[in-house]
Amino acid sequence: MKQVFEIRRGMRLSVLLVGLLGLCLSLGSVVVAQEATSAAVAAEPSEGATATEPAAVALTAETVGAAWSGEKQLNFALTNTILLISAVLVIFMQAGFALVEVGLNSAKNTVNILAKNLLDFALGVLLFYGIGYALMYPGAAFEGGYFGFDSSRIFAISDWSDGAFLHPQIDFLFQAAFAATAATIVSGAVAGRMKFGAYLVYTAVLTGFVYPVSGFWKWGNGWLGVMGFWDFAGSGLVHMVGGFAGLAGAIILGARIGRFTTDGKSVPIPGHNVMYTTLGVFILLIGWYGFNPGSQFGAPTADLGFGDIAAYGLIATNTTLAACTGSISALVLAWALFGKPDITMALNGMLGGLVGITANCDCVSNTSSLIIGAVAGVIVIAAIILLDKLKIDDPVGAFPVHGACGAWGLIACAAFGGKPWGAQIIGTVAIAAWAFGTMFVLFSILKAIKFLRVSREEEQTGLDISEHGMHAYPAELARVG
Repeated sequence: MKQVFEIRRGMRLSVLLVGLLGLCLSLGSVVVAQEATSAAVAAEPSEGATATEPAAVALTAETVGAAWSGEKQLNFALTNTILLISAVLVIFMQAGFALVEVGLNSAKNTVNILAKNLLDFALGVLLFYGIGYALMYPGAAFEGGYFGFDSSRIFAISDWSDGAFLHPQIDFLFQAAFAATAATIVSGAVAGRMKFGAYLVYTAVLTGFVYPVSGFWKWGNGWLGVMGFWDFAGSGLVHMVGGFAGLAGAIILGARIGRFTTDGKSVPIPGHNVMYTTLGVFILLIGWYGFNPGSQFGAPTADLGFGDIAAYGLIATNTTLAACTGSISALVLAWALFGKPDITMALNGMLGGLVGITANCDCVSNTSSLIIGAVAGVIVIAAIILLDKLKIDDPVGAFPVHGACGAWGLIACAAFGGKPWGAQIIGTVAIAAWAFGTMFVLFSILKAIKFLRVSREEEQTGLDISEHGMHAYPAELARVG
């Protein structure tokens, strides 16, 4: 039997390697075809050129840079350097999400949570590169529309040959980091009972289709952008998408075993490491300075100047103030309601304040940011209580933090930032309905084909062993056993 098992395992490994080789070859053919097309176009004379009149010389990084003044070259360097650093800070948020989710869940699911956070970034970036970028930024021809597509951006990033102020490679990296953030929010809402393969399917659909389409509505100058809808850095387009997708997943999956009694009484399942959660929130706070202030350099003025730097400072300060008041208001309310100053509520309140200020951080005053953060902290507690009453199990509070506070951030754009009420309300409802509806359908299909939730025995054993075949803390288990 052992020999048969080894042979079968070897066959599966061979099939996997052949499949990966085929994928690499297919991607390589796409790249070669694109490069060949580009070379052919470059070799042809420009329209209108004659035999005695040579074609115009194509712009390159060297020719454009040489033509720019020293001041413009400096502005270009500063803008793209800051945007690159901001992209790295947003990517660093993946570590924060991982620690928050691990700390608020059982130790037996640690490896599973870490694997989901790793793979939703890796898979999400690749799918956004392959198709998501083409859906989210399809070009001026689709202005004001609901859906667009630029076939030249399939597995391709345009060359910097037209003197664009943002370098396409850095711009893409910044956008891809946002896409991965939207995907990882769901991980906490479905923790402890979802099959790893099903999670990868969800990640692929969200980063490759759902997020880019709604992102196009505003940031790609689709119908919401034309309407005047405002979402500066993504309270709705990033956080609310992830929050409502997580809500759909939590509803379809059902609660963890033992989370509610047969008569409907709530039974909390405490996390195993509050220190991890606290460190994770501080990492997310640091990453948010790439998320919010970095977005100012993702859409700079024609020539970087005083306006961009002044806005950068305002955005960073508003982000900090909202985070602090969100944490304090959540702690005070939880203390009043439950009799103890619960640090996990304060931590989620800080995240709620960050989400709430993300859409409007560029257009509100410091005083307004204090109010926005404080209200967000209250919303987090209220939403946690509401989910508990509805018997919806969200282990880390993904929907209260990202879904509910994301919606509040969009409304606050009108209440405090002077943006049009009609556009903000319509945009909030549309984005929530799109994210929840598409993910509800996807999770329902996965459930119908029995590819969504692990078995009762696997859940009780822990997903680390049942899904990944390893423990996160082998030394601790050895001492116990």
